[in-house]
Amino acid sequence: MVRRALATATLSFAALLAVPLPAHAVTLEQKVAVLSSFTQPTAASAASWLAAWQNQQAWADYGFDWSTDLCSSSPDQPLGFDFRMPCRRHDFGYRNYKAVNLFSANKAHVDDAFYFDMRQVCAGYSGVAKSTCDGLAWTYYQAVKQFGSLKVTKEQIERVRQASERAAALEAQG
Repeated sequence: MVRRALATATLSFAALLAVPLPAHAVTLEQKVAVLSSFTQPTAASAASWLAAWQNQQAWADYGFDWSTDLCSSSPDQPLGFDFRMPCRRHDFGYRNYKAVNLFSANKAHVDDAFYFDMRQVCAGYSGVAKSTCDGLAWTYYQAVKQFGSLKVTKEQIERVRQASERAAALEAQG
């Protein structure tokens, strides 16, 4: 476990070194390259984004939108599972890809990164708690896939959860 965390931190640091921070105006190509590196469904991408989020001033030349409404109108910590950081990175991806008019082409991998991040939260649990967390993560993921950048209500999430459960039950019977 320690070895994996060290490898992730090393990869994150290497990723930050691979993208030089400019002392001049950032081109759209540079901004999109960094945006892409921060929004992939991988541990290295998540760690790089987190390091940047914690030191936003270092990235000021990129003009990123770091604002967030966390999990929009859905609970940020459903049943005590803390999805705030996954929601922050998800908002970052949505807001910044929209700002450069590349949202449609990148929505799927930003949503996949959101699911990856929530699964990382769930990995800290075991047994019934992990299963519950995984189910909530899947439900949130399905909601963002279906409803995209719309404000998602608790009722909409519940409908998606129920539809996912019905589909799983049918698959299990089939």
